[in-house]
Amino acid sequence: MLKNYFKNIGPGPLVAAAFIGPGTVTICTLAGVGFGFALLWAMIFSIIATIVLQEMSARLGIITQKGLSEIIRFEIKNPLVRAFAIILILSAIVIGNAAYEAGNISGGILGLETIFENPVFNLGSVTINSFSLIIGIVAFIVLYIGNYKILERALVTLVILMSISFLIAAVLTKPDVTEILNGIFSFKLPKGSLLVVIGLIGTTVVPYNLFLHASLVKEKWKNASDMKYARKDTIIAVVLGGMVSMCIIIAAAAIQSEHINSAADLALGLEPLFGSLSKYVLAIGLFAAGITSAITAPLAAAYVATGCLGWSSHMRSIKFRAVWILVLGLGILFSSIGIKSIEIIKFAQVTNGLLLPLVAGFLIWVMNKSSILGVYKNTRVQNFIAFIVLGIAVFLGLKSILKVFEIL
Repeated sequence: MLKNYFKNIGPGPLVAAAFIGPGTVTICTLAGVGFGFALLWAMIFSIIATIVLQEMSARLGIITQKGLSEIIRFEIKNPLVRAFAIILILSAIVIGNAAYEAGNISGGILGLETIFENPVFNLGSVTINSFSLIIGIVAFIVLYIGNYKILERALVTLVILMSISFLIAAVLTKPDVTEILNGIFSFKLPKGSLLVVIGLIGTTVVPYNLFLHASLVKEKWKNASDMKYARKDTIIAVVLGGMVSMCIIIAAAAIQSEHINSAADLALGLEPLFGSLSKYVLAIGLFAAGITSAITAPLAAAYVATGCLGWSSHMRSIKFRAVWILVLGLGILFSSIGIKSIEIIKFAQVTNGLLLPLVAGFLIWVMNKSSILGVYKNTRVQNFIAFIVLGIAVFLGLKSILKVFEIL
C-alpha cells in the first residue's frame, strides 16, 4: 500500500516545499514565541484554504492540460484587462520570486551556519558567502536536469527530511496536548497578534503555488480519471506542510525569551533546554526549507512567464531555462554579497497583495465554466468554501498593501 502511494505521489509535496520557506519558518517562530499555542487555529484555517484553492488549480491543470497563466491568456477576452493581468502576474511572480529568492537561499545558509562555520572569501572589495554559492549550484543542477521525476524525488526527499526535523523538534519540547488542542479550537486573537495571523495565512496561501500546481499536474497526470490521485496527493501534502508549520509554532512556544527573532535564534535557543541535538535537528529543517523554496520559486517563475508569453513550458526549452536561471542567479548574487533590495521586496509584496485575490477570483470564475471543465466544474459546496477563502484573500491583500505603505 505504501509502495502504491509513493507511485502515485505527485506535485503536492512540491507545493508544500514551496510554501514552507524561511519566511514561513520565521513567522511561525514569532507566533510561537510571542503567543504560545494561541494562534494554531490560524494554521488550521490556512491548511483548509490552501487545500481548497490548490485542489481547484490541480483540477484545472488535469482537465485542460494547460497552466493557469495559459488559461488566463486565453480566457480573458478584453485586451486591456488581459494586458493588465499578465503584467501584474509577471511582476508579482517573476520579479517577486527573484526578490524573495535571496531570502530562500539565505534561509538555507542559516541552517548550515548553525552547524558549520561559513567559509567566506573576498573578491576585490566584495565579500562572497560561499554557502549561497553551494546552495545555488545544488538548485541549478536539480533544475537544469529538466526531468520532472528527478525534481519530484529530490523535493519529496527534502520535504520528508524537513518534516521529520521539525516534528522531532516539537516532540523534544514535550508540549501539553491539552494546550495544543485549546490553541487549535479556541479561535482567540491575543492583543497585537493580528499581523502575525495575517502572516501565517499569507505565507501558506501563496499565489505562485496556484500557477505551479496547475503546471506540474499535467507533467504527472493526463486523464480526468487521475483526479482521485491528485486530490489525495494535494490533501496529504498540504496537511503535512501545515503540520510542519504547527510543529515550528509548538517548538517556539517552549522558548521563554524576547530575543528570538528568527528560526536560527530558535535553533540556538532550544539548545540549552533540550541539548545539542535540538540545534542540529532544527538546522537540518531550516536548510531543507531554504533549499526547497530556492528550487520551487525559480521553477514557478519559469512556468508563469512561459505561460503568459506563449512560450514553450517544456522544462528543457531554452526560454524556460532562461527565466529560472535569471531568478536563481539574482537570488545567488543578492544573498552571496549581502544585498537586501528592500524596494524590490516591497514592490513584490504589493503585487502579491493584489495578485492573490485577483487570481483566486479568476480561478473561481473559471472553475464554474462548463465550457472549460464540463462535469468537473465546481459544486455548490466547493463554491461556498471558495468564496469564504476569496473574502479572506481580499482582506489579506488589503492588509499587506497597507502594511507596506505603513498605513496599518
